[in-house]
Order: sequence, then C-alpha cells, then structure tokens
Amino acid sequence: MKYIILRKGDSTMAESMPVLFIGHGSPMNIILDNSYTKSLVALGADLPKPKAILVVSAHWLTKGTFVTCAERPRTIHDFYGFPDELYALRYPSPGAPGEARLVVETVKKATVSCGNEWGLDHASWAVLTHMYPDADIPVFEMSLSYTFNEWHPKPLQYHYDLAKELSELRRKGVLIIGSGNIVHNLGMLDFENIDAPTFDWAGEFDEKVKANLESGNHADLIHYQNMGPASLLSVPTLDHYLPMIYAVALQEKGEPLTFVHEGFQYGSISMRCFRIG
Repeated sequence: MKYIILRKGDSTMAESMPVLFIGHGSPMNIILDNSYTKSLVALGADLPKPKAILVVSAHWLTKGTFVTCAERPRTIHDFYGFPDELYALRYPSPGAPGEARLVVETVKKATVSCGNEWGLDHASWAVLTHMYPDADIPVFEMSLSYTFNEWHPKPLQYHYDLAKELSELRRKGVLIIGSGNIVHNLGMLDFENIDAPTFDWAGEFDEKVKANLESGNHADLIHYQNMGPASLLSVPTLDHYLPMIYAVALQEKGEPLTFVHEGFQYGSISMRCFRIG
C-alpha cells in the first residue's frame, strides 16, 4: 500500500492506514523486554503516525457493540495476581470521541453505541505502551458483541461483515488494531515458564492459520473448525480469536500481509502478530 508524502503543514491524510492484529498474551509483557516486545517497539517506529487508534479488544465483551467515546479513557487493570508494579502503571492517552462517533454513525450492520463507562483494558495498553510509549495518540476501543441467546456468541461471519464497515476509518488516518491471540488456551498453559515447549496441537493450528492468512483464505479462518481437531483446543472460546477476524476482514484485494512476530508463550498462547498494508 502506497502512502502520500506529506509536506509540512499539509493536512492531507495517507491513502489508507495499515491494519494490525496483535497477539497480546500475558500482562507480564507490559514490563518484559523480550523478542515480542522488541517487535512492537520496531512496529511502532515503522508505521505512519496515526491520527487515532481503534483497538478491537478481546477483553471487552458486551451485549451489542460499543465504542469508547470518553475524552480521557481510564486505564483498566483487568488482571489479577500479578506484580504490584503493573497496577501502578497508567496509559494516559487522550480519547478519540470524534472518531468513535463516526463509527456509531457509519456502521449499518449493527447498532453501535457509546460505552462511556469503559476505558482502555490491557488488550490495548499492554500493546500500545511499547508501540507508542508517549501515549500522545488518541485511542478508543470497540467491544465484541458476545451475547446472543444468553452467552452464545454471534457467528463469525457476522463479525467479519461488521468489520468491513470500518474500512472508511483507515482512509481517515485511523490505525485499526485487533488485539487477541490466535491460540489462547488458559487451561493448558504452563504459567511458571514463559518459554515452555509449544503444545503440538497449538503449533499445528497456528501454522494452519498462518497458511490461510498467506493465501488470503478468509473462509477457512471464519470456519476455523475446518482446520481439524486442534482447533477445539486452540480456540476453546472465541473472545481472543475474534479480533483477528476483524483485522482480516479489512484486507483489501491484493493488499499485502506480513508477519510482525511469530512464536508462543507458556506453551499454549500464540503471540503471532501481522500487519495488513
């Protein structure tokens, strides 16, 4: 994807901002210096500077779809049992109420509402603290509509179609990030060892997803159960898988996809990240 070269004082935006999927993993990555966090630092330096950032969060599950419209979103510490150091940290970025209301006005697939009580959970700030440590870019979140006939989530095709309606934001300088994990099985992880050997089933499913991302086979990503028995262990719940669906839905025909980071943590958490555009 080509970008317009801006002259000083020129307000013309780039043709289209990239889209990211980031595997955010454990909150410990907020304070760790490893190959994964280094890749986020390098990514932030390489991207064109966004006007605002929209994060589709695996950690904001709601009945219906919401965006944060606050002028100053609070930092949410949505994790338990971690070092005190993490709870003292804040990510004081401004909000993006104008861009949030644009989503409310333009999405037709579903009713999108302002969620003024929410802020930035760690699906957002655990990533952005490495990419944009100055917290000077406006950030807002989008929730996942995860209640349908009580707690049965909506079909993945519904989320894919909804995400496509966000494409206009890219042309307005908004960086869209899906933040979750392709493989996310908390029941099987070895929490004592971040470098634990990867489970065979986890590596198998991650590689199949990689192949479908490379070939542009979105149908099998939506119908992930087609990738075999490993999918049941790799995606025991949809919350962390869905942000990846939002990212791939925004891929335009012929638009390149490149992997920013590959690897696993704790044996059952894929840290795969990719960039579209």
